[in-house]
Amino acid sequence: MNKHEPTIRARELGESMRVAMVRANLNGVRTCAQLGWSKSKLSRMFLGTRGISSVDLADFLQVCGVTGDERDRMLAICDELRAPTWTRVHGDQLPRHLHTLIDHEAQAVAIRGLDVLVVPAPLQTDDYARALVAADVTVPAGERDARVVAKLTRRQFVKRDAAPRCVFHIHESALRLPVCGPDVLVDQARDLVRTCDRPNVTIRVVPAERGVSAVAAGSFRLLEFADYKPVVCVETETSCQFVAGEDEVDAYRTVLASLADRALSPGESRAFLAALAQEPAC
Repeated sequence: MNKHEPTIRARELGESMRVAMVRANLNGVRTCAQLGWSKSKLSRMFLGTRGISSVDLADFLQVCGVTGDERDRMLAICDELRAPTWTRVHGDQLPRHLHTLIDHEAQAVAIRGLDVLVVPAPLQTDDYARALVAADVTVPAGERDARVVAKLTRRQFVKRDAAPRCVFHIHESALRLPVCGPDVLVDQARDLVRTCDRPNVTIRVVPAERGVSAVAAGSFRLLEFADYKPVVCVETETSCQFVAGEDEVDAYRTVLASLADRALSPGESRAFLAALAQEPAC
């Protein structure tokens, strides 16, 4: 792995290693002494700027006392480090990809994307998020509360200090899809109008008559970082794929460039949302 280009997998693994070390009440010096490693080797692993063999990782996990599901999770990530794409399949618990996505949204300096079917998760109101989770037949009943919390957590990066620059392209169908009661949809539209006034957020509505290419592209999110290569997240009903290949990322940049020409301007989009917010709730 090129030490200057850590992947999203390597970054997640490195952060998980750092957390494991802290939980074991160890520091870098003591950990390296037990493993016979240099401090620079461990530091580069934490940063995701060097490869990690499964043997090295297993030794590290033994020193830190990591066992069970967490050990299996980290070893699985290690096996995926060189894969061109990364798929996380939903399980019976909160999908791991959501933790990964939340972490990388928090680290991003710029986020751009397209949402075709529903309002972007970082912009959803509490009631809208709950209605979506309740309507999703693939979410186990015991997981619904955790899914709602995950959705609401994703809103925080938009509002924090030094928030990333965000451009959300939202297809008109996503704004009109009756996933919940009309009063919830109206409240969601009002909240989007308020969000338009945030200095770091741009909302561009893609009208139905201009959005055929948007539907073909599907929903995705392009995350850009200060020190890492960009990555694209594409969520489906049962999995989430993180794409970091240069050609693939460029393809999504092309889609975003096309959307910039087809979507309503920020001012027109705000007016569109304001009109939706004035529609009767019943």
